[in-house]
Amino acid sequence: MKSEENNIVEVRGEDPEDFSAALSDELWKIRYDPKLSMPDYRMPDLSLLKDYSEQVYEVSKEELERNYYRIISVLRGYKIGVSTISARVGPTVTVYEVVPAPGVRVARIMKLQYDIAFSLAVSGARVVDLPYANAIGIEIPNETPSIVPMRSILVDPKFSASEYDLPVVIGRTFSDEVISFDLTKMPHLLVAGATGQGKSVGLNAIITSLLYHKHPAELRFVLVDPKRVELSLYSPLEKHYLAKLPDAEDAIITETKQVVYTLRSLCKLMDHRYDLLKAASVRTIKEYNEKFLSRKLNPYKGHEFMPYIVVIIDEFADLLMTAGREVEEPIARLAQLARAIGIHLVIATQRPTANVITGTIKANFPARIAFRVMSTVDSKTILDQTDANQLVGRGDMLISIGSSEPVRVQCAFIDTPEVENVVNFISAQAGFGGAYQLPECDLEDGEDGPVKKLSGDARDDLFKEAARLIVREQRGSTSLIQRKLSFGYNRAGRIMDQLEDAGIVGPSEGSKPRQVRITSLESLDELLSTL
Repeated sequence: MKSEENNIVEVRGEDPEDFSAALSDELWKIRYDPKLSMPDYRMPDLSLLKDYSEQVYEVSKEELERNYYRIISVLRGYKIGVSTISARVGPTVTVYEVVPAPGVRVARIMKLQYDIAFSLAVSGARVVDLPYANAIGIEIPNETPSIVPMRSILVDPKFSASEYDLPVVIGRTFSDEVISFDLTKMPHLLVAGATGQGKSVGLNAIITSLLYHKHPAELRFVLVDPKRVELSLYSPLEKHYLAKLPDAEDAIITETKQVVYTLRSLCKLMDHRYDLLKAASVRTIKEYNEKFLSRKLNPYKGHEFMPYIVVIIDEFADLLMTAGREVEEPIARLAQLARAIGIHLVIATQRPTANVITGTIKANFPARIAFRVMSTVDSKTILDQTDANQLVGRGDMLISIGSSEPVRVQCAFIDTPEVENVVNFISAQAGFGGAYQLPECDLEDGEDGPVKKLSGDARDDLFKEAARLIVREQRGSTSLIQRKLSFGYNRAGRIMDQLEDAGIVGPSEGSKPRQVRITSLESLDELLSTL
C-alpha cells in the first residue's frame, strides 16, 4: 500500500541514536505524509452547499439614480461641491464614491459624516474615507439585500488557490471582492454582535472554510458551547476533527468546569510543544513540521507531527460570569504565547462590554469582527470606533485586521441543513480511533482534594487495584483507569498522581501515556509491601 511505502519505518533497533538508522536507505529520503494516516479521506464537495441564486438581487438603475440625487442634495445643504460620483454595488450596501470639488477640504466632510448620514434618512448609512480612490465613500444599504452563498466564495480562486496555512473565507465587500485571511497570521480572532445579527452564521463560515481546505491529520478543533445548541452540529466529527480531554464523554464542551480543565490542558500542551520546538532548534510550528516531514527529527526521541488546533468559544461572556479568572487567565496565557506552536483562538460574545473584552483580551486579539451591536459604547469596545451600531444586521459586519481600518463585509450565508450535509459527508468516512486526546489536566488544591504527597492512609481505597491494572497493561493512562474501574476523571487523576508519588509511573509527558516503571506484578507486590 502507498501508506506503508511512505510512512512506516523499518526499525533497526529499539532506540536508535541516529534517526537515519531507523529507516531503510530508500525510506529516509522520502517525506513523511501525515495524510496517509487516512489515505482514503475525501474533502467535502461543493454540491453539499446551496447556491441561493434566487436570493441574489441586482440594484435597479432607478434606485441608483434616486440615491445619486439624494446625495447631491444633502451635500449642497452643507455647501459641499462635488466633481464626480460613481457607485460600487455590493450585496448589502452600495458605496457612492464622491470626489469633492476643488478647494473642498476632505477633513471638513469627515467631520460632518454623522450629520450627512442622518440627513440621508437611511438606516445603516455611513461616511468613510477611501484613500485608494482619493474620494469620500457614502455607504447606503440596498433596498433589497442579497445573500452571499458560502458556495460562491469557496470557489473563488482567492480562497481555493490560496497557500494559507489556515485559510478562512468570510464574505464579500461592497466591491464584490472575496475577503479571505490566514488565521495563523491573526493570530486570534474576536467576534462580537448582538443576538440575531449573524454571529453564529459567521462561526459556521469560519469552521466550514477550514473543513473544506484542511485534512483531519492537519487540523483539530476544540469547540466550547455554553449554550449547548450552537456547535452541537459538529459532534459527529469527533473521530475526524475534534479534540477533547481523555475523560470527556462529549467532544463539544458545554460544562464550565470542563472548559476550565480543557483550557489548562491546552496550556499544558502548549508548554510541551514549546519543549519540542526548543529540542528541534526552531521557532515556529511551521518550521518544526517541515523538519519532521523531511525526516530530520527522530520520533523515537519524542518528536511528533503537530496538527494545528483551533479553539472556538461561543458566548465568552457566559463563561466569565460563571468561572471568572479561572477562564480568563488561561485564555490570556494562550493568547500571548500559543501562536508559535499552532494553537489559535476564536472567541465570540453577544455582550462586548468592557468587563468581558478586557484590556488583556483586546491587546492579544488584534483581529476583530463586529456584527451589529445596539450601542455606540459596545461598538467602541470591540472596534475602538462608533460604526458597528450603524450596521443593518443580517450578516452585515465590519472586520478589522491588525491596525487596518475596518472593512464593511457581508458575511457568507450557510444554513443549518448545509452544515449538516458537510458534517454527515465527513463523518460517513473512516476516521481515527477517537478524538485527538489533549493532555491530562493537573488538579489544583481545593478541587476534589489537593494534588500532593500522600501517606498510605490517605491513598485511594482502590490504589492497589489501579496499580496492578497499570502494571499488567504496561500503560500509564488516566483514561485506562477510568474505563476499567468506572471512575470519574478527578478520582482517576488523583490515583495517577499517587502512582507517580509511589514511583510506579513516571511524570506526565503531554498527551502521551506515562512511563510504567514497574515491569512485573511480582515487583509491584514487593514495592507495595514497603509503602
